[in-house]
Amino acid sequence: MGSIYGKYEEYLRQVCDDLRQKVEGYSSAEYSKSGTHISEHIDIRIKSDLSMREKCRKKGLEETAENALSAISDSIGMRIVCSFTDDIYKNISYIRSMEGCTVIKEKDYITHAKPNGYRSYHMIISLEEPFEDVFGNVPGRYKAEIQLRTIAMDSWAALEHKMRYKKDIKNQLLIESELKRVADELASCDLSMQTIRDLIERA
Repeated sequence: MGSIYGKYEEYLRQVCDDLRQKVEGYSSAEYSKSGTHISEHIDIRIKSDLSMREKCRKKGLEETAENALSAISDSIGMRIVCSFTDDIYKNISYIRSMEGCTVIKEKDYITHAKPNGYRSYHMIISLEEPFEDVFGNVPGRYKAEIQLRTIAMDSWAALEHKMRYKKDIKNQLLIESELKRVADELASCDLSMQTIRDLIERA
């Protein structure tokens, strides 16, 4: 069985490279101007064939390239991790302004955290690229999901994700309560660090 993406897998790799270069280029330009890094690290990946097929099955979709690249939005996933909350919104502003980029959906889980304490900013975007998409359009359009977090948010989310898949956990409610408490404390730390940075810059 070949890749669910078929001939479009190579195009996906080019989209990934292009998106990474644009975001990293913006970060480098900001560093040249201000001397501070607007992002600490950037991860980007193509969802594996196995994971994409599983997602199609869960959604009751036929396992085709068209569904993988149009009905599902995260064939490409990017995570931008920043030191400060303000930097998240600077990156968001840049992404919105990228040539050929259309924002399909946004969810601000920083301003409005999930009940379990999860904080992050999610974007689903469509990128115009100079090659064919699954509908035969040239230039074509490819979707990507972007998550933007502070270092603290990213650490919490990674640990919470690991523990969520532990089986037969006792004291589930206590653990969930503690995770929420820690998430709130980290959010308070992010706010304090942003305030300190602002004071330093004003000085």
